[in-house]
Amino acid sequence: MIKKISKYSHPLIHHLMDPEGQEETREDRDDKQALVLCHFLETNAKQYNMVDKYVIEIGAGTGLVSIVASLLGAYVTATDLPELLGNLQYNISRNTKMKCKHLPQVRELSWGVALERNFPRSVNNFDYILAADVVYAHPFLEELLVTFDHLCKETTVILWVMKFRLEKENKFVDRFKELFDLEELSSFPSLDIKLYKAMKKNRRSA
Repeated sequence: MIKKISKYSHPLIHHLMDPEGQEETREDRDDKQALVLCHFLETNAKQYNMVDKYVIEIGAGTGLVSIVASLLGAYVTATDLPELLGNLQYNISRNTKMKCKHLPQVRELSWGVALERNFPRSVNNFDYILAADVVYAHPFLEELLVTFDHLCKETTVILWVMKFRLEKENKFVDRFKELFDLEELSSFPSLDIKLYKAMKKNRRSA
């Protein structure tokens, strides 16, 4: 069962800061990228203020990142494939009910599919796009890139954590940089994990 993530209490946070520490469990390995992003959101809440911001998480999985963003005060839309929404809704409801300022939403989002119908550009108003562990050896990397582009407006900030496993990841980052300005915010070399901030290229000057 998912519990509220806290930078003060979750043992994996300390493990991430100290890779020579305790042996990790399989569950910990699966959650690493999400926990890196959760920890970043909590410890950088002043610079990346979630309060009353419109946030969408793509590939939300079990909902860890969406739960933390909700507890930090955001209007959250957690998205994933239709077959994963039941578990996602359960986790988010159980961990945010009566605890957050705005009730989070759970919606279907298949990358590259019916984007304009389900998330029309004219009403997309996301301040942040959050993503953890969405780039790996799957055949939908181009669709993922299209989805990032579709959901972004000029001022949208993408906070994205990824693990470098294969050459495919490097190629995706190269393609991503054709559309977005990419900045590395944090790195865990022993884990091959990096945290990025990105915004659309060719934005108008403020």
